[in-house]
Amino acid sequence: MRTFGAVKGKIYLFIVLMVVLGPLGNVLLGKGMKHIGAATTWNPSGLLHFLLQLSRSTPVLLGVTCLMAFFVIYMLVLSWADYSYVQPASAMAYAMVALLAHFLLGEVVTPVRWAGVLIIGLGVLVVGHTPPRTTSEYN
Repeated sequence: MRTFGAVKGKIYLFIVLMVVLGPLGNVLLGKGMKHIGAATTWNPSGLLHFLLQLSRSTPVLLGVTCLMAFFVIYMLVLSWADYSYVQPASAMAYAMVALLAHFLLGEVVTPVRWAGVLIIGLGVLVVGHTPPRTTSEYN
């Protein structure tokens, strides 16, 4: 029988993984797509060429892998905790987006945006002090 503390620890760990993997996957996809460029034609041979470029792009493949891992982890966390807990707690991904945009993409993140991230972080702290699950007991 699992204890409440073990389940809560697992929830926290997996939310951290969600916060990292989702934005990282999106940044990698964005970086890969900027390198590949836009699909310019919709005929079968043009689409096949575009798909072949996608399949050879390391950033795109890493991005898809991160997003697939994010999705599996997200489903697991939702099986352990309420949606009304998971979704606000995972909002820390906005901070990760700002960090990745600044350090990996070289974007300038303005002080106003950092202030917004700080406000989101404070909201996550409030949500984090509530029970992860209110609908049933842990098994």
